[in-house]
Amino acid sequence: MEHMSSSIAILGIGTALPAFRIDQAETAERVADALREDPSSSRWAKKIFKQCAVESRYTCEPNLLESTPDCRYFSHTSLRGVPTTSERMKTYKRESVPLGLDAARKALLDAKADASDITHLITVSCTGQFLPGIDAALAVQLGLAADVNRIMLQFIGCAAGLKAVCLSRHLVLGNPSAKVLIVCVELCTLHMQPGGGRKALFAAALFGDGASACVVGRAGSSHNGIFKLGTDHSVLLPDSSDEMVWEVGDHGFDLYLSPNIPKLIGRFIPAEVERLIDGDDKPELWAIHPGGKGIVDILQDMFGLTDEQSRSSRCVLRNYGNMSSATILFVLNEMRRELKELGTEAANGIALAFGPGLTAELLKFTYLAPVKIPEPLLGGSACV
Repeated sequence: MEHMSSSIAILGIGTALPAFRIDQAETAERVADALREDPSSSRWAKKIFKQCAVESRYTCEPNLLESTPDCRYFSHTSLRGVPTTSERMKTYKRESVPLGLDAARKALLDAKADASDITHLITVSCTGQFLPGIDAALAVQLGLAADVNRIMLQFIGCAAGLKAVCLSRHLVLGNPSAKVLIVCVELCTLHMQPGGGRKALFAAALFGDGASACVVGRAGSSHNGIFKLGTDHSVLLPDSSDEMVWEVGDHGFDLYLSPNIPKLIGRFIPAEVERLIDGDDKPELWAIHPGGKGIVDILQDMFGLTDEQSRSSRCVLRNYGNMSSATILFVLNEMRRELKELGTEAANGIALAFGPGLTAELLKFTYLAPVKIPEPLLGGSACV
């Protein structure tokens, strides 16, 4: 079993973005203009947009790029013109599948895998729902087998992408011939809220849209630049259930992020990391879900990380914002790109992601480029 588990890896990654780019500085001006009758909120909007370390994001909603009077998602004296939750879900249904398909096809190509190889499909999202769901649509349009085992991780927040990777490892551990396709699709900007409250403004400044996918299975000698998956750990942090809240409202989903979240992570996560690494050397690679600048800052300080060790997380936050569950695979993809450029052959790492609960997901991994798996361990692998 130890030999089998040692070859389970992320074999390929794909990412996708919608067509419309949101410039942070320009959007800050438009939001501040929408709040001009409330000077305090207008000033606060500019401050939040500037301090959250995001420079650009992407959206599936072109109306968010319209001028202030024409944008239905900005502050209004009346809610009459603001999109309802039903309208937002129609947009989600229309836009989520093509974006997920794009990321999934890239992941399959990167993994050198065919649709016929996939035994399990895990779809992840917390920003929209419809039935039949994105899982069924992806299975049909990707040409997956009709009896592919479909698993949906719905409405569990930012940590769900890493949770899906951990679940995939256990699926392959129990069935060595399994090959799992994970597809995370998040259209966060659909839930921008009108008004000048700090809660709404912070969400408006931080979140972006995106999709990511990966293939998890047993590695073969043809795979190059993989993340071999080690042990994982999931934990609910104590006394923190009200610190991150995501609820369905009449005009989209309502988000609350407490300013205490970085402090709670700094207080409890070091012990959880120690439990996971279990006496091993401190990891060299740190794939931190950039749920916000404060989260990356506190973990960098607590573990004494260099700027290079947090670079992948900060780069994703700066260029794309927080894309909820899809973000961690963007971070790993950026990390892999840099490691390939540096010519790194092997390095141990840890991935961390956080969500409502507060939930923390942690995973040990090893980057290998190229992977060298002894032939006797390949067995009946479907890798090509």
